[in-house]
Amino acid sequence: MPRIIFTVINDLTYDHRMHRICNSLVNDGHDVLLVGRKLSRRDPFGKSSVPLQEEEFHQHRLKLIFSRGKLFYIENNIRLFFFLLFQKFDIVCGIDLDTILPCYFISKIKNKKCVYDAHELFPEVPEVIRRPSVQKMWRRVEKFSVSRIKNCYTVSHGLADYFEKNYGRKFEVIRNMPLKDDNTVKRVADSSFRTIIYQGALNEGRGLEAMIEAMQQLDCKLILAGEGDLSSTLRTKVEQLNLSEKIIFAGKKKADELRNLTKQSFIGINLLENKGLNYYYSLANKFFDYVNAGIPQITMNFPEYKMMNTEFEVAALIDDLKTETLLSAIHRLMDEKDFYFRLRENCLRAREVWNWQNEEQKLLAFYRQLK
Repeated sequence: MPRIIFTVINDLTYDHRMHRICNSLVNDGHDVLLVGRKLSRRDPFGKSSVPLQEEEFHQHRLKLIFSRGKLFYIENNIRLFFFLLFQKFDIVCGIDLDTILPCYFISKIKNKKCVYDAHELFPEVPEVIRRPSVQKMWRRVEKFSVSRIKNCYTVSHGLADYFEKNYGRKFEVIRNMPLKDDNTVKRVADSSFRTIIYQGALNEGRGLEAMIEAMQQLDCKLILAGEGDLSSTLRTKVEQLNLSEKIIFAGKKKADELRNLTKQSFIGINLLENKGLNYYYSLANKFFDYVNAGIPQITMNFPEYKMMNTEFEVAALIDDLKTETLLSAIHRLMDEKDFYFRLRENCLRAREVWNWQNEEQKLLAFYRQLK
């Protein structure tokens, strides 16, 4: 039974994507270990890790002294290197640049196969772009890794094209789709269902400040399901604008909780500022999660979303994050019943195609044919 080790930098509990990947490979006959880190009260959000739930795959969390900054990344990579050094495996897969170097070096030492799973362009995230020296360092890591690792995949065609153009390396595309959920909530166009939901990290460049400001002119609720670097800043902004009754900070949710919360909502939002290629070429998991829940969404008119919306019109596409643009899109979905229910019906059709049961076949084929 081939053994695969996946490495991430989060605490595993809320990594729905990796849970799907690991379960698919276990069901295909692999022995899978998912390695992350254990959070403590020193974490930036003051959270500590909850006990791991029992899964079909194995899980391990590294205990770190540091929780953020350069020392955190250095410590995590050193501890991960020595952990992998004493593990037996056939394949090691680094998820994104922040864990790929230990995976590559250990694979060379042990003469084992190494895989790079890139679900973002790390040097192109807003937090990195505005720090040139940090961006330069991550670009070097990217160039070093991508030019040497033969087996690679990513989550969108835009990202795959970027890697091929810049490094001459072919990346397979395995999109981050949810398991198909055939259950839906009956929709009626009245105020009782008029809740807007955002899934994901509360980070820079996600259009969250613009959405909060737009809520001053909307008669509905906004649920923010996630945490991130802007958690404290956004909570302060909501209080300053006296929007605490309209905007709910739901925090991170486990997969079932998030799925149920989304199905109870009326509109999903996936708002991104064009701050770097990472967001411009993104194809976020929330895009598919909203479709799977049967709710129309507002998202950006970026290449990947435009292409998907051409296949199934499931979203109202917008070109910018101006308040009037957001309000126009939201009012159209809330007030034009024919438009809303057309998009909703398209969501129900699209989820028959855009689901993990279909997409996992690409993942399994990739690991069966490793070089």
